Amino acid sequence: MADTAVLGQPVTFPFSKKTAKNRVMKSAMSERLATFSSDDPRKRGQPTEELIRLYETWATGEIGIIVTGNIQIKKDHLEATGNAIIDRELSDYLEDYRALARAAKACGSLVLGQLSHPGRQVPITIQSSPESASDIEHPSVAGVLFARPTPLTREEIGDVVQRFAYAASVLFKAGFDGVQLHAAHGYLLHQFLSNRTNIRTDDYGGPLLNRARLLLETIAEIKHTVDDPSFMISVKLNCQDFIYPNDGVSEQESITLTKMLEYAGVDLVEISGGTYELQLAGKSGNNFSREAYFIDFADRLRPHLSWTKVCVTGGFRSASAMVDAVQRNSTDVIGIARPLTAEPFLITEILRGDKLRAKENKFPSSQTYHIAAASSQIAEIGNGYDITDFSNPFNVSRFIAKLQQELPTAMSETAFTGEETHCL
Repeated sequence: MADTAVLGQPVTFPFSKKTAKNRVMKSAMSERLATFSSDDPRKRGQPTEELIRLYETWATGEIGIIVTGNIQIKKDHLEATGNAIIDRELSDYLEDYRALARAAKACGSLVLGQLSHPGRQVPITIQSSPESASDIEHPSVAGVLFARPTPLTREEIGDVVQRFAYAASVLFKAGFDGVQLHAAHGYLLHQFLSNRTNIRTDDYGGPLLNRARLLLETIAEIKHTVDDPSFMISVKLNCQDFIYPNDGVSEQESITLTKMLEYAGVDLVEISGGTYELQLAGKSGNNFSREAYFIDFADRLRPHLSWTKVCVTGGFRSASAMVDAVQRNSTDVIGIARPLTAEPFLITEILRGDKLRAKENKFPSSQTYHIAAASSQIAEIGNGYDITDFSNPFNVSRFIAKLQQELPTAMSETAFTGEETHCL
């Protein structure tokens, strides 16, 4: 039986000096519980009672760090309908974000708001004129279509930087402990990092330092705008893209980039991997069939870092795998997502030694079903309903039948809009 005491150890971050009460982080998942209007963009993105209730629930689960789902920085560039939004052209929803922060911090968790821009990875039903590093169109995924993006101009890149900084300042005023910049999984910051989606010839394209310029400028502007050294900055990165040889962000580039982030004063780098093109190509990373998908990369990364803390996310299900990852010094923090939609209090039970592993869903291997199930459980928690137990084969069969009745809309939407849940 694993001794989980090591998971309960506090973690102090090097630049903000913030301390998490333990080594477990709830990684970001797309909740889709904020307001949305297809007719009036001014009525989008406001946190709701359901979203706040969701985080009230997770707060009581002894989680050291809670990262929200992706908060979008532009009201008409969304990963999915129902995304939370902080856009200077809308109300700042400050009181709503204060309520969300209070709920998530009620039991002592550090709370980070994940900030994102989808870039080209926005369904055409939401945005027919997406923007990206270059004009490379995203292939359709499970019936979801994407328009060809327009490359951002230098002035527009500057606007994106300012929007990230503005959103961070709102979260700071609302009482969040920090932000996480989503630079993984094919979203805008990742589109600039990847040579597959960034073929620019100016200062934002070409060598890795140029491709990282948008991310580094965003970090610097957040620090300048918030101007409080205790405000924590995290970045979510791919360890690699797993798409095609010599395409996308490579492992060595990820290591080099992480060193840049340490120099820029980033407290925590969360390691994940893959993109939606990976799903489209029917490929998987070498390690997706076992727990702790990206632990081998973390082992190779650690010697290159002196200060910045590392979180490995993806595949953790058992207490023994979590304990082993920390004890072998592969990671400082354990990132968990989907298991916490099925069992919001899983970490409490693991830390007490009452439970050894998360429930195992009985779905087929198709990620679409797992994503849809997690999204459904998030909605159940937010609405105060009982959580469906998908370790019960009867519940699985009934859920699949319902999804199939709602084809193609439900299946195509969940295949794309699961956001973080696709590999966790």
